[in-house]
Amino acid sequence: MPNIQGIKKRIDSIKETRKITNAMYLISSTKMRKAKNDLDSTRPYFEALRVEIKRIFRQGEMPADNRYFYPVDVNEKLTGTFACLLITGDKGLAGSYNYNVIKQAMTLMDYGCEIKWYVVGEYGRQLLKQRGIPVEKSFLYTAQNPTMHRAREISDILLEEFNKGSFTKIYVAYTDMRGMSDQALLTRLLPFHRKEFVTSTVEEPVLSPFEYTPSVEVVLDNIMSSYIAGFIYSALVDSFCSEQHARMTAMKSANDNAEKLISELSVQYNRMRQAAITQEITEVAAGARAQLEHKESL
Repeated sequence: MPNIQGIKKRIDSIKETRKITNAMYLISSTKMRKAKNDLDSTRPYFEALRVEIKRIFRQGEMPADNRYFYPVDVNEKLTGTFACLLITGDKGLAGSYNYNVIKQAMTLMDYGCEIKWYVVGEYGRQLLKQRGIPVEKSFLYTAQNPTMHRAREISDILLEEFNKGSFTKIYVAYTDMRGMSDQALLTRLLPFHRKEFVTSTVEEPVLSPFEYTPSVEVVLDNIMSSYIAGFIYSALVDSFCSEQHARMTAMKSANDNAEKLISELSVQYNRMRQAAITQEITEVAAGARAQLEHKESL
C-alpha cells in the first residue's frame, strides 16, 4: 500500500503531465484554426475551376477521349497498376488518426493490382517500411505545414507518371474533417467520372458559347492540372486539420483522466493523512494516560 509521500509525489507528477497535455491541446487548436482559414481562402479559386469544367460539359464540347476522364464507351473497371498518395501524420498522440487512414489505404491491396505508393508523413513511411512495402516516392517535407507549393509538386509528379502510362488510376488516402468528426477516406483522384461534372437540368442553358484558344483540349488540360493540385492541397489541409482535431480529442481525454486521477488520489491522500493524524493523537493520548496511571500508582 503506498504511503502518504508516495501519493503526494504521484499527484504532483500527474499535475505536471496535465500541464503538458493542456498545452498540446491549445497548440493543436491554434494550428487547426489557422489551417482551416488558409484552406477557406483558396477554396473559391478551385470552385471556380470546377465551374469552368462544368461549363465545357454544358456546351457539349467535352472531347470523347480525354486522359483525365473515363471514356464514354469504356467500362469503369480499369486494370493495371494503381498509384496511392497516402497522407498521414509525422507523430502519434492523435488517437486512431493514423491507424484509420492506413487501414483505408490498405483496402487497395484487395484489388489484386500492383500499387505504387507515394507517402506524405513520417508515420506512413515507417509503417510501410515495417511491412516491407516499397515506396515509389516519399515526400520528406513535414505533414505539419501543408502549402499550395507542395501540393503542386506532388500533383506534377503524379500527373507526369499518369500521362506516361505508369498507372491507370490514382487514389488519395486521407482524413476528411466533416463537422466535428474525422473520417478516413480512400478517394479515386484520376480518372474522373464524367457524371461528376454533368450539369443538373435545373441550370440555365448556355446561350452564348465560349471560345477556347488554342483549343478546348489544351484549356481543359491546364484547368485539370490546377484542379488536381487543388484537390491534393485540400486533402493535405483536411488531413492536417483532422490530425490536430484528433490530437485535441486525445489531449482532452488525457486531461479529463488526469482530473479524475487527481480527485481519487486526493481523497486517498486526505484519508491517509487524517488516519495518520488520528493515530498520532491516539498515541499521544495513550502516552498521557500511561503517565497519569504511573503517577497514581506511586
